[in-house]
Amino acid sequence: MAKVIMVQGTTSNAGKSLTVAALCKIFKQDGYKAAPFKSQNMALNSFITKDGLEMGRAQAMQAEAAGIEPDIRMNPILLKPTGEKGSQIVLNGKVFKDMSAGRYHNYKKEMIPHIMKAYNSLAGEYDVIVIEGAGSPAEINLKDMDIVNMGMAKLTDAPVIIVGDIDRGGVFASLAGTMLLFDEEEKSRVKGFVINKFRGDVNLLLPGLRMLEEITNVDVLGVIPYLNIDIDDEDSLSERLTNHATDSVDIAVIRLPRISNFTDFNVFSMIEGVSLRYVSNIRDFGNPDMVIVPGTKNTIEDLKWLRQTGLEIKIKKHADDGKAVFGICGGYQMLGETISDPQHVEGGGEIEGLKLLKIKTVFSKDKTTTQNSGVINKLSGFYEKLSGIPVEGYEIHMGESEIIDGIPMTIGNKMEGCVNGNVAGSYIHGFFDNSRTVNAIIEILADKKGLLLGELKKFDMKKYKESQYDILADCVRKSLDMEKIYEIAGMKK
Repeated sequence: MAKVIMVQGTTSNAGKSLTVAALCKIFKQDGYKAAPFKSQNMALNSFITKDGLEMGRAQAMQAEAAGIEPDIRMNPILLKPTGEKGSQIVLNGKVFKDMSAGRYHNYKKEMIPHIMKAYNSLAGEYDVIVIEGAGSPAEINLKDMDIVNMGMAKLTDAPVIIVGDIDRGGVFASLAGTMLLFDEEEKSRVKGFVINKFRGDVNLLLPGLRMLEEITNVDVLGVIPYLNIDIDDEDSLSERLTNHATDSVDIAVIRLPRISNFTDFNVFSMIEGVSLRYVSNIRDFGNPDMVIVPGTKNTIEDLKWLRQTGLEIKIKKHADDGKAVFGICGGYQMLGETISDPQHVEGGGEIEGLKLLKIKTVFSKDKTTTQNSGVINKLSGFYEKLSGIPVEGYEIHMGESEIIDGIPMTIGNKMEGCVNGNVAGSYIHGFFDNSRTVNAIIEILADKKGLLLGELKKFDMKKYKESQYDILADCVRKSLDMEKIYEIAGMKK
């Protein structure tokens, strides 16, 4: 069986996901077969495996860092919020059912056999499993039904390191307070602290670190500096979703309340002379060169939100002015004529779309989860430069769309979208994940604006991601006491 180590955090977005990714990468560099694991993830950003199963995107990212194929066993339970008090439960990669928070809380123990089957199967194939916790492990109101933090540590007999985010402030109090709320058995599992996102002179921090160790009787394993690395993150607190100043080519992504898979657009931020920003109100809309309507967990409710905020009018005026509009997945559905929900997948009824594409969407309870790759068919007009470009990605959506009029967009032999002049949409997540697609889009926008951007950068997304994982691993290796971490995990360095 594999060795095991668990990373918990004092809060959401403390740095658990990237710490797990870094450890997976370091173990790989040192000759071990490492795999990430998270028993239960709550996120709207998800990934589809080669066998068409849905898992948390963070675990897919961590698998990439480990140099292995994302596997549904790495995340057996994915919760996708459907409202303020409920979630769609994805179990072992397939939709299980929708549940309210209260009902699911009482159902958690029924999930333990599924969790342990996935974990034990992975542990039989790898040298070390790096487990990620969720949120805070000190939520004492939920402790009796915990299956993701100390509850998971107990199930796997895992030693624990706890990450605290110093950038938010109060890191000493949050780490000490977390220990205060643990029982004695839980305290005994904590083998070290990691201070994350530090800016400044670490020598000024040393007295506080020593005092923290004395108060908690837990070693500080190191201090990780604030890193400017480009690695997919899934947390809704992501800094990517804040506004940024515009540049030569201005791309505005609508920040829907239930936005999902916003990492689809990160690539645009890599292009010199291009600004990628997220807008959630008409004040920030500005005068973009392209508007992207992204995926969402609840297409109908977010379409209503577009109307309520006035952003629908802005998008339609933008399209009427001959400027680019592109929808991905739920955003593609919103751009159509109508969305019908006869099986009450999202509450039932029918709603008018933005009527920028002549498509009609009908929801069904069957969820499409599949990977797809191929070459974009011959297009004409505004998006002609996309013709013949290879695309590789995946679909996650409820329902299908029928094209009433317009140019079908096919990838390989499958209809994946539609084009109507300067408005286009596709079901493919990952549509923009290569330099040819992105460069074609930028050339279209620059030509429309009368800009000369010079030769656009060519890049290999796979190599670029690998370089970012290397930067992450190198920094974490230098920042943490890796000898101690190997000792905690019961491994030899």
